[in-house]
Amino acid sequence: MSAIADSTAGPTEVVKVLFALFPGYNTLDVAGPLEVLSRSLHDPKNKATRAFDCQFVGASAAMTSVQGLTIKADMDYNDANDELEDFDVIIVPGGDGVFDVLDKKAEPLNLLTKYVELHEKNPEKERTVLAVDIGSLLLAHQGMLEGLAATTHPDFYVRLETICQDAARRDMSMRTDVMEERYVVNNARFDLGENPDDNPYIIKKSRQPVEDDGPNMQHARRKSIARKGSNAMRDSRRRESIARRAQMPLGGMRVITTGGVTAALDASLYLVGSLVTHESALEVARVIQYSWVKGVTVDAIDV
Repeated sequence: MSAIADSTAGPTEVVKVLFALFPGYNTLDVAGPLEVLSRSLHDPKNKATRAFDCQFVGASAAMTSVQGLTIKADMDYNDANDELEDFDVIIVPGGDGVFDVLDKKAEPLNLLTKYVELHEKNPEKERTVLAVDIGSLLLAHQGMLEGLAATTHPDFYVRLETICQDAARRDMSMRTDVMEERYVVNNARFDLGENPDDNPYIIKKSRQPVEDDGPNMQHARRKSIARKGSNAMRDSRRRESIARRAQMPLGGMRVITTGGVTAALDASLYLVGSLVTHESALEVARVIQYSWVKGVTVDAIDV
């Protein structure tokens, strides 16, 4: 994360996000998260306090979606691999092109593997991979979902299970718990707190009637207890958390998978809530007139 100046509250952090594009990605798998993240502010009254800096990597200078939208790439995959340490979040869209990537063993597969290796060497930094829709199949192929829980588009639950089983056998590793949820978060990193039961980001598998957090929130556990800024992450509890999470799959990297394209909005709002503030996420949901539906956060699962 890089710092930007905030005249009222001192430096704030900009989260650097890399969208990993390939030919035939889904337009909304990119546009949805981009819309949410680009509207997120540390201070809702100050547009200079933007929370995310989004960039695009592609195999060529212009990457075209299934629907015909072309996005200019900021860098190619060679440059992205060289600069990988700079990025806090990698977002992998779905789309028909996923199957060509799998068949050709093309990017972003290598980028994802390098990102995991980078994090396992240095788990102190907070890193996230968000796979939208069937982008989760790419994570599964690379063994990134072994020992974790995951979801995907409902039409591809069986395909995801099959790829995960093949990867587990190949790597002699743990199976994946495929869940029918809007989004699934693993290794939630630093946003769980000392008492996960009191955390607004965590919803259990068995949904119980819970408090409503307003018209832009559904299935919320309770009102926000979001972080009070980046300094709160540097105390001794954070160090203890890092040490514990380093023993988890992928060195404790946060891994998020989603269902279809609209579920990416829900997961992106979660990302805003966990990396900026819960209030910032609620404000983005209000502005775009979207009802945020919570998914499942899994700290550690027995698989």
